[in-house]
Amino acid sequence: MLNFLLTSWIAHYTILNLLNKQCKKHTGQLMMTLFLPLGALILGMLGLVWGADRFVSGSSSIARSIGVSSLVIGLTIVSIGTSAPEIIVSLNAALRESTELAVGNALGSNLANMGLVLGATLLIASIPVKKDLLREEGLILLIVTGLAGLCLYNNYLGRFESIFLIFLTAPLLIFAIKYYRSKPNKTDKSIDNAETISKKQAFFSFIIGLAVLLGGAELTVWSAKSIAISMGISELVIGLTIVAIGTSLPELAASVVSALRGHHDIAVGNIIGSNLFNILLVMGAAGAISPIELSAFVFSRDYIAMALMTLLVLALIVLALRSRPDDAQLSRKAGIILLSAYVLYYIVLWLSSKGA
Repeated sequence: MLNFLLTSWIAHYTILNLLNKQCKKHTGQLMMTLFLPLGALILGMLGLVWGADRFVSGSSSIARSIGVSSLVIGLTIVSIGTSAPEIIVSLNAALRESTELAVGNALGSNLANMGLVLGATLLIASIPVKKDLLREEGLILLIVTGLAGLCLYNNYLGRFESIFLIFLTAPLLIFAIKYYRSKPNKTDKSIDNAETISKKQAFFSFIIGLAVLLGGAELTVWSAKSIAISMGISELVIGLTIVAIGTSLPELAASVVSALRGHHDIAVGNIIGSNLFNILLVMGAAGAISPIELSAFVFSRDYIAMALMTLLVLALIVLALRSRPDDAQLSRKAGIILLSAYVLYYIVLWLSSKGA
């Protein structure tokens, strides 16, 4: 009996020792594999912060020089520019038939824009809101969000509805430019206090900032995706989390810097405009290239979460307008609510993914 116990102990010790060596070897290999992506992640984030500062400075000066309100800049140039990473990722995903990654990127980016980007921005600075924001931009966002639901409710995104979504982009841009240029009282007062630089300097700052933003976003997404794949995360979850947050970092950087500089209309307009373009262009382009079969979770969990987050943002604006009609603003408390809702979505995502 003693010999048997001794032999068993020696066998167990030998096996555990071998497993320990294998684990150390595997851990070392994993750390070496993750070393480059981790370095790229840090470099990409630094590029986003610097690029956002140059980008916002240049766009504000351009808005001032050509007499266009900063809200128009936020709804068009800034929004399209910072949405470019989402568009690039979704196009690549569609071409490679990574179906759920593309739609997950669009829905996840909208959730990140409202929960993470707007929430974090509000923790730094309160953002004034007006009735026009709710009646015009908010209404358009609500309608487009509803159209996205009609496209996704049957768990299939076809080519026809995707092309329809893409074609809606041009009328929205034309409407935004014509409508806001016809209302001079909507021009952001912060433009008058913007740094005075020449048109050439403003354009150079805008282009360099945009280039660094996009480069930083691509570097960040590549590194984050590499880390996620090394850890065995599914394609849909990658699109909803790592890729969505990574491609939303330009919006986060641009909105935070805009809020710190006092360009509140750019901060709000950037988020609303980016959400519109994510639905119309990012999701639309992917479906137009390759009709998409979707998991039931995409509509029942992810789209519903995005729709509820949109309603939450609009409800917070309504409450702010009712409490202080003449000086309404989204405060830090609203930012905490949005960030909490975003964390709650991640908990639901984790639980449902674990159950699946």
